[in-house]
Amino acid sequence: MSKRNTPQRRHTILALLNEQGEVSVDQLASAFATSEVTIRKDLAALEKNGLLLRRYGGAVPMPQELIGEPAQPVSSHKQAIARAGVERIREHARVIIDSGTTTAAMIPQLGYKPGLVVMTNSLNVANALRDIEHEPVLLMTGGTWDPHSESFQGQVAEQVLRSYDFDQLFIGADGIDLQRGTTTFNELLGLSRVMAEVAREVIVMVESDKVGRKIPNLELPWSSVHTLITDDRLDAQAAEQIKARGITLILAAVQP
Repeated sequence: MSKRNTPQRRHTILALLNEQGEVSVDQLASAFATSEVTIRKDLAALEKNGLLLRRYGGAVPMPQELIGEPAQPVSSHKQAIARAGVERIREHARVIIDSGTTTAAMIPQLGYKPGLVVMTNSLNVANALRDIEHEPVLLMTGGTWDPHSESFQGQVAEQVLRSYDFDQLFIGADGIDLQRGTTTFNELLGLSRVMAEVAREVIVMVESDKVGRKIPNLELPWSSVHTLITDDRLDAQAAEQIKARGITLILAAVQP
């Protein structure tokens, strides 16, 4: 089995675990002809999703009494948007990934892009990056923790960002105002604007039902946005208004 086929390998690990009652790292590394580091990342990712428990040198099934409600699945439209975003990333690129469920949906697919440098202000994104096969160089903004956005914000984070330059920023939004730009419920806007300043391409990723949603807080004006990735349910008139502003518009289709 190819080392690059991470989802299939992890599925097979679970099948072996259910069949044998426990698995070891060295056994799995031999079976899949891959490194023990890769297998440990697999086990860490599966444990994070509540599918097994790691033990010294291997893993055992999750006890039934510890199994809770499954995590809310990522919508097929967000997955399509995430795939379209990853397709725009070159190998060895330097990118910023902002906090949010749509941007986080990119992470499992980044393992196919070797040599990346990724800056983020999100602990969820940072933890997910550690589980992928080609783990990128990870940079964290630091700063003040904001529980509303579940991300780091503030002047320290802004200063760290200004110390670098990046090829691309991937950022979500609570709404898209067709006249003004991206909007948000969060009143902490400074970091998003600094992220846009230090990236050569700003890529906004939102589901189409957020387009036309007007929220008082303007996050990024259209002049700061280069590309908008949404799903193919977008209204044709809205699409024309966005393209008329010189924005590259990508309509991601859900895979059958």
